[in-house]
Amino acid sequence: MVNRRKALITGLLLLIGYAVVQLMLSMGLIDPFYENMLMNIGINIMLAVSLHLIIGVTGQFSIGHAGFLAVGAYVSAVLTTKLDQPFLPAILAAGVAAALFGILVGVPTLRLRGDYLAIATLGFGEIVRITLYNIDYVGGAAGMQVRHLTNWTYLYIAVIVMIIVIANLTNSAHGRALLAIREDEVAAEAMGVNTTYYKVLAFAVGAFFAGIAGAMYAHQFYVIQPVAFGFLKSFEILVIVVLGGIGSLSGAILAATLLSLVNIYLQAFPETRMILYSLVLILVMLYRPQGLMGNREITDLLKRRLGKEA
Repeated sequence: MVNRRKALITGLLLLIGYAVVQLMLSMGLIDPFYENMLMNIGINIMLAVSLHLIIGVTGQFSIGHAGFLAVGAYVSAVLTTKLDQPFLPAILAAGVAAALFGILVGVPTLRLRGDYLAIATLGFGEIVRITLYNIDYVGGAAGMQVRHLTNWTYLYIAVIVMIIVIANLTNSAHGRALLAIREDEVAAEAMGVNTTYYKVLAFAVGAFFAGIAGAMYAHQFYVIQPVAFGFLKSFEILVIVVLGGIGSLSGAILAATLLSLVNIYLQAFPETRMILYSLVLILVMLYRPQGLMGNREITDLLKRRLGKEA
């Protein structure tokens, strides 16, 4: 009964949040600049939380997440622009295509660990980017123009569904298997956990939501180019996860919001932005190596605070 009440209250708050922002957009109270900022935050939350599942929950060091973002972006763009398909099926196709690539990358490479896995995923991201450079059908290096179809409704639903799916997966029996792999893969395998299966599962689910983020990204910025999906994009997503706290879902959301705001105001200074990211990583490693939230969630902190007050 208590869980049902919490679910109803949470659902009501989410509905109110959506309605308030949608009303402000409809009335013009949020101008295009802040609307674009809002969309950026949502897309970065999707990217950070999807990578959080791979790195924070499963403990697999991946630095090729931009490759899945690119697959989703180009698949959805081809379907809506070249083949004149509706946006919703294009979003789902983008997620499925990215998940398939996640499986294709996962099966041969996830027997690797640590630095070797990082190098393999980096190679995948670069292969995707270079391949896109050489496909004239999608514009090659010049990229392709995409219709503006991303809106607040699509993005909000995608973000909420993703958070619910990953939170429930983490708290399930499958999630405990993923956490066991993160803590000690050898011990988990000795206890009967199919480590290869679960690592591929984490990659597939994370890639699926990164692909959906790619669809949102492509139809928000009108033009997509391979250069936007290079190593620096993967590094940007990794910084968000590390800053938020490896293992914390709410930390990934918080860091994605903060760094998205910084990004918006430093768009005219890309070199400064990368210096800032490097400084953030250094400072976090020196003074708070566990990140903003560590491996804790905001709900845990609230329960502890309410318990002390009681």
